[in-house]
Amino acid sequence: MQPLIDHARSFHLQSAARPEEFARLAEGQSPQVLFITCSDSRVVPSLITGARPGELFELRTAGNIVPPYTSEQPTGEAATIEYAVEVLGVQDIVVCGHSHCGAVGALLRGDDLTSVPAVRDWLAHATPRPDGVVGDPAVAQAVQNHVLTQLLRLRSHPYVESRLAQNQLRLHGWFYEVHTGSVLAHDVHGDTFQAL
Repeated sequence: MQPLIDHARSFHLQSAARPEEFARLAEGQSPQVLFITCSDSRVVPSLITGARPGELFELRTAGNIVPPYTSEQPTGEAATIEYAVEVLGVQDIVVCGHSHCGAVGALLRGDDLTSVPAVRDWLAHATPRPDGVVGDPAVAQAVQNHVLTQLLRLRSHPYVESRLAQNQLRLHGWFYEVHTGSVLAHDVHGDTFQAL
């Protein structure tokens, strides 16, 4: 923890070296992309994309799960997506899964999660269980199928559906390999994940 504290203490010195960049952030935000990804500490959206502060609006959940939309029980995830689309006017939404995902691996294997009931109940949002090779430690196929399921879930959000119908929004499925740094994107025409 101490290295993180030390960095936070000196961070203002970096901002002082670029005052115009940081002053601009105080005027508001206008990101063009909502980036939905896993809470996994190995997945760092700004590192993967090269985004600067203010360029990505992020939603991080265990297993990059997008819960089904329901107006009766609003969720923090739905509020974040709605704000990104309706208020910020993002033009693109990326759902980015990653290799070696513990959440998707647990779903694929059917792990007993009774000792972590909140995790178990959260992962229940991920149904149907993703298809994939159980013995694959990278769980690549399962994660890619899971990403496609989450993209379908996004379409159930009425404001997403509306913007898609008006050609004001694009959805993207990405797969990040934590062991190589490679990013694959879903090609809707071939229904495969290809290198960006």
